[in-house]
Amino acid sequence: MTVRREAFLDQVKERGEYDTRWEAERAARVVLALLGAHLVGEVRAQLAARLPEDFALILLNPLQSAEPLPPERFVRAAAAWIEGATEQTAAWDVGAVLSAAADAVGDELLKEILFQLPAGYDLLFGRPQPA
Repeated sequence: MTVRREAFLDQVKERGEYDTRWEAERAARVVLALLGAHLVGEVRAQLAARLPEDFALILLNPLQSAEPLPPERFVRAAAAWIEGATEQTAAWDVGAVLSAAADAVGDELLKEILFQLPAGYDLLFGRPQPA
């Protein structure tokens, strides 16, 4: 089931403690574009199907990545794309967006998503996995 745009942005706004929905949307666009570069096939399509349409399109037409970035480099890449962001604020942005995405997809699809990503992304999604 697709989450409504307003509900998704409200979750990101609350978790990121943003003053405006615009700030939440800016973070969501960058983080989902970066994430889309790391996911392939049916997993990316299933995640997109659960996101609001404009965010699904961003996920399906991602920024280019030569290789999957480790979590630390993913956060640095987000910082580079979010105007005025530092690595600290980008980590906050990434966590707000990915935890809202995790809520939208549920545990089974999240396991498949994490399987495609380098170790450590479970923490970015706010869902630490047992070792």
